[in-house]
Amino acid sequence: MPGAVETTGGLTAEQLSAFWRDGYAIIPDALPPTTVRALLDETEKLLDEFPLDTHPLTRFSTGEKSAHVGDDYFLSSGDKVRFFFEEDAFDASGQLTKPKARAVNKIGHALHALSPPFAALLDAALNPDLQGAGTSGNGVGKVESHPAAVARALGFRDPRCLQSMVICKQPEIGGAVPPHQDSTFLYTDPPSAVGFWYALEDATVDNGCLSFLPGSHRWAPVRQRFVRAAGGAGGTDFADNDGPRFPAGESYGGLSDEDEERARKAEYKMGEVKAGSLVLIHGNLLHKSEKNLSQKGRIIYTFHVIEGEGAKYDERNWLQPPAGGLTKLYKD
Repeated sequence: MPGAVETTGGLTAEQLSAFWRDGYAIIPDALPPTTVRALLDETEKLLDEFPLDTHPLTRFSTGEKSAHVGDDYFLSSGDKVRFFFEEDAFDASGQLTKPKARAVNKIGHALHALSPPFAALLDAALNPDLQGAGTSGNGVGKVESHPAAVARALGFRDPRCLQSMVICKQPEIGGAVPPHQDSTFLYTDPPSAVGFWYALEDATVDNGCLSFLPGSHRWAPVRQRFVRAAGGAGGTDFADNDGPRFPAGESYGGLSDEDEERARKAEYKMGEVKAGSLVLIHGNLLHKSEKNLSQKGRIIYTFHVIEGEGAKYDERNWLQPPAGGLTKLYKD
């Protein structure tokens, strides 16, 4: 994880301070309505056009009801656009109970490379009207809102983009996600992951917005990693992390096991946001979301950034880089 450095553009001093203090930062109006609409239109197109007859009906599980997903359709999705269903979208006999567009949990994991509207989010030349990330008064149409500028503000030297997803959080069946840390799933040595989470629809308490344990990134170690199962037979597993459990720096760690257990029971803070907002999430931060029992969906787009300079992303991680390597965020 890079450190807080002197920088211009991308984030205000207040937003940077919130990120390093709390482990997350909410940037309202990070995307203009035109971009939000373009990404929603692409999402709807993808949901409408993917075929069911050739789909393995892979269900995405967060581990609460069943084991985490680990079939080949999932494991080979790092450089593809694939569709994963909600667990509760099926009846006892395995038949879908919802139209397919209302049954998908998420689309992933290479939208940033393969879908032009989503790829444009990473290329300022293709999307010059991105709204500013709060760096000036009106914030409209500022080049500094580009994700690369945000990464520079966070101190990344060579940010690499991976695991891009649309998460639908479907009405009535959108599954809960238990407390977790993103660096568990995208581990580097040392930990460096940051989540870029864009609301494409309003996220509320009713439809399963995120909630955070503020400051937990400073004391919650990455104790486990989500890895490919040993033996080459496929599947995934959680393995004890024998590498660094915190990013480099003196501001991390220091709690006893007893104090950590007590801290984990503290109250989570709800993160209701409007469409167009960006939420930045530190890889060690504990965060979660509740099940969507409402009649309104909560579509979001997220990708993750890891450090490509001085941090090792190894072959044990569930998502493996494509032949050309992970996508560079900096073009210069």
